[in-house]
Amino acid sequence: MIRVLLVDDQSMVRTGFRTILESEDGIAVVGEAENGQIAIDKALELAPDVICMDVQMPVMDGLEATEEIVRRGAAGAVLMLTTFDRDDFLFQALAAGASGFLLKTAEAEQLIDAVTALAAGDGLLSPEVTRRVIERSVSTPEPATTTAPELEYLTDRELEVLRLVATGASNSEIAGNLFVGEATVKTHVSNLLSKLGIRDRIHAVIWAYENGVAKIGG
Repeated sequence: MIRVLLVDDQSMVRTGFRTILESEDGIAVVGEAENGQIAIDKALELAPDVICMDVQMPVMDGLEATEEIVRRGAAGAVLMLTTFDRDDFLFQALAAGASGFLLKTAEAEQLIDAVTALAAGDGLLSPEVTRRVIERSVSTPEPATTTAPELEYLTDRELEVLRLVATGASNSEIAGNLFVGEATVKTHVSNLLSKLGIRDRIHAVIWAYENGVAKIGG
């Protein structure tokens, strides 16, 4: 059972999300919060698998709450939800430690898929958002000039998987490219995230570009 915490200052929005998520077998909403401060307390108390977090809220916004939840090591991957398709929110959310970013205008199935993916440890953004992350990362004027020391701990296959992850490829796409099973790919992704000290695959995309593992067009 995937345990979800809903955080939004509008009760009708929370009710809508609850209805959507609990229509899916295997997902249960275990708590709600109307601002970021309460979200921190609930995250520590309830240990949800996924936290659906609004960006703009009174008392404490979702970005600050996410950063604090991650800092305290609370359970739960954070899925940021907003009505604003703005790069500043996107990159602030990722910097705060969010594992996914979804617009509130997304279809119900997309919300369910995002929650399911985050619960499985697969940080998820839409292909469009992933592309913007890559474009933003590769636009950094000063590329890495030294080899990241963490890379020496990766096997050749894990490095190969990391480069494919950096393109935005899914596990099934990576499996097809490398002629291995999806379970094998998932193991490689889990291992490389652990060795690099990264929370999820979307942050692996950023790390790969920042450290010269992946290059535009490469």
